[in-house]
Amino acid sequence: MKAAILVIDLVQDVFWHDSYLSRTALEMTPRLNSFLAEGRKLGAKVIFATDSFLEGDFIFQGRMKPHAIRGTKGAEPAEEVERKPEDLWLPKRRFSAFFKTDLDQTLRLWGVDIAVVTGIATHICVLSTAMDAVAHDFRSVIIEDLCAATSPEVHQSTLDIYRRMPLDPLFRLMTAEAFLEELKAC
Repeated sequence: MKAAILVIDLVQDVFWHDSYLSRTALEMTPRLNSFLAEGRKLGAKVIFATDSFLEGDFIFQGRMKPHAIRGTKGAEPAEEVERKPEDLWLPKRRFSAFFKTDLDQTLRLWGVDIAVVTGIATHICVLSTAMDAVAHDFRSVIIEDLCAATSPEVHQSTLDIYRRMPLDPLFRLMTAEAFLEELKAC
């Protein structure tokens, strides 16, 4: 198994305002940093796939407030999450890290066969990326204890819906500990 760990949308703007999502993201950051360090030791690639919107972007015509504006400090990967020089930063314009990016080609170049998804928000960008991984013929795993949503109920109900999907083992939900144990066994 050759894994790539995707850290979804943990940008500076997330940590600069007070919300349940930002507090939860900040709380999980030490565990995420440990997971990334262990994953790197086991040969996983790490990709920071982050929101990168243009001012006046179509996406802001809904209830979503402008954030992560391309070229601003707020669109950069959060300093709280430890990045290494070998990690890739992949700015993205929409929910899935696969949509109109070179993620598919990059994963194939690296020989990756499983996309491991962490970050925010469980019910939108994390899920979109994990499902698109399968649509691009990669296995995918959502690391359920290293994701956050706008509320604990939204996070849990999203995971509960996808626990019953018939795509296992192509699409799975796992804890960080369980995934690392599986990676070690390979």
